[in-house]
Amino acid sequence: MAAKTPDTKKLDAIVAQARRDSEARQSGYREQALKLYPWVCGRCGREFDRSNLSQLTVHHRNHNHGDNPADGSNWELLCLYCHDNEHQRQLEAGNSMGLDDEVKPATSNPFAGLADMLKKRG
Repeated sequence: MAAKTPDTKKLDAIVAQARRDSEARQSGYREQALKLYPWVCGRCGREFDRSNLSQLTVHHRNHNHGDNPADGSNWELLCLYCHDNEHQRQLEAGNSMGLDDEVKPATSNPFAGLADMLKKRG
């Protein structure tokens, strides 16, 4: 039995629609985020203006690109470099960044017991 040839027109239409849908989602939450937040990278503090605004990205804190609350609580603005770094750190930590992943709050306190340690030294 011969292999069935895929309908390239249908596949092209599906891919084109997926791209349009993705661009519409991105432009929606990107525009909202740019209205809500100052045009400053949340990590390195680099400031942006209209001439370089394309280098400022919207990062989803919980890594779920479908989670776009109107209050912007799942977003932060990051420059291209910090955004790439954030995702690279997640990959190196073994986080799959899937839709089911939860961002857990920090539970450690780096200054726990500091007062006692300083008293012992002093």
